[in-house]
Amino acid sequence: MDNSLILFLTTIFLSTITFFLQRKLKTTRIKSKYSTTTKPLLPLGTLGWPLLGETMEFISCAYSDYPESFMDKRRHRYGKVFRSHIFGNPTIVSTDAEVSRFILQSDAKAFVPCYPKSLTELMGKSSILLINGSLQRRIHGLVGAFFKSSHLKAQITEDMHKYVQQAMHSWKDGCPIFLQDEAKNIAFQVLVKALISLDPGEEMEFLKRQFQEFISGLMSLPINLPGSRLYRSLQAKKEMVKLVKKIIQARRSIGIPAAPNDVLDVLLSDTSGQLTDDLISDNMIDMMIPGEDSVPILITLAIKYLSDSPIVLHKLTEENMKMRRLKAELGEPMGWNDYLSLPFTQTLITETLRMGNVIIGVMRKAMKDVEIKGYLIPKGWCVFVYFRSVHLDENLYDKPYHFNPCRWQDRDMSSCNFTPFGGGQRLCPGLDLARLEASIFLHHFVTQFRWVAEEDSIVHFPTVRMRKRMPVWVKRRIDP
Repeated sequence: MDNSLILFLTTIFLSTITFFLQRKLKTTRIKSKYSTTTKPLLPLGTLGWPLLGETMEFISCAYSDYPESFMDKRRHRYGKVFRSHIFGNPTIVSTDAEVSRFILQSDAKAFVPCYPKSLTELMGKSSILLINGSLQRRIHGLVGAFFKSSHLKAQITEDMHKYVQQAMHSWKDGCPIFLQDEAKNIAFQVLVKALISLDPGEEMEFLKRQFQEFISGLMSLPINLPGSRLYRSLQAKKEMVKLVKKIIQARRSIGIPAAPNDVLDVLLSDTSGQLTDDLISDNMIDMMIPGEDSVPILITLAIKYLSDSPIVLHKLTEENMKMRRLKAELGEPMGWNDYLSLPFTQTLITETLRMGNVIIGVMRKAMKDVEIKGYLIPKGWCVFVYFRSVHLDENLYDKPYHFNPCRWQDRDMSSCNFTPFGGGQRLCPGLDLARLEASIFLHHFVTQFRWVAEEDSIVHFPTVRMRKRMPVWVKRRIDP
């Protein structure tokens, strides 16, 4: 054999041995630092392959019909809290309800948001999803208070009525509609109206197109070069920011009203000096994501589960028909409090949130060594709080894969076993509005239509959605 070839192969062999020895030494140091003689302990687990970690297996499982299989396999082997290496970082994964609640309730001194690079680039450093401390609390408080106001709930109800009726009026008997698309179109328009008071028209259509381009890059490769997915998404966000800044300038020129009409008014009225126009514009775009993702998928999944559960559908229809007849006799329109007062409708939405897991989890980064329940989360490590495993835990929920809204009739939704909207200082401020929008859509859909759903399946990664966009064949009711 040629000497140069022998030398080359020897070099490769020695390099490989050196690499694995270094990796073994690093692992040994970690184990030594957090040895069994020291309490608490680094959770059990494995860091997987060099560089890749266990990311490929996690993604493969996430795309399957059993997305929690990655977690379940390790839960059985290592316990409900274990270590892994996903998305380029050593990570502690929590599928334990108490540990997850502790992490969600912790402040920025212990944990800060930690997301894939492409998402953080698109969101920007000033995004409410990424900022910490007093600025995050201020924005969250201002937006949360406005979202809870009866004024906005009344506006949301009126807008949902209008857009739902417009959409449903265009549906033809015996023809298929794609429910996921319909729900997205309605929810996006309602949310944009609540954020920046933009009505349907050319600017709304422009915003929709740019937003689709923007959101496509949230889980893309972190390569910001002309023509790349991330680059196109960033350019789309710039176009949307220009539009929002134009609205801000117009708003300032006529004066900010004392009583805010939308979230933009709320933030522009702040006198702290912290909220710049750039920060406000960026966050307006980020706050539009639930209108494209969370709310319409919640609505779509509810219809999916109803289509598979005729007894549940009958009970829901009966409750909503009764309310509809009552309001007709009184000569009154349905108000936001009427929708939220329908008990079975609310338990159905809760069960949809539990089973559907519109948000599968959140990621945090430890800012210091953190101890919880005998586990150590080392400083600098990521933490993946995985909601889905908790919501589908057979030790917490009887027959967890069975859609059963009645399980919530006498159950406390505030427990750490149920966190569909996150928790702590970063609890989703729009959770009540999500319930309201879903309640309104479901009311009109079940009281005005019968339907047959085509076979469809749920895709769980990178976001939850229906594979075929939930095609259903509708027929108008002739019930009194």
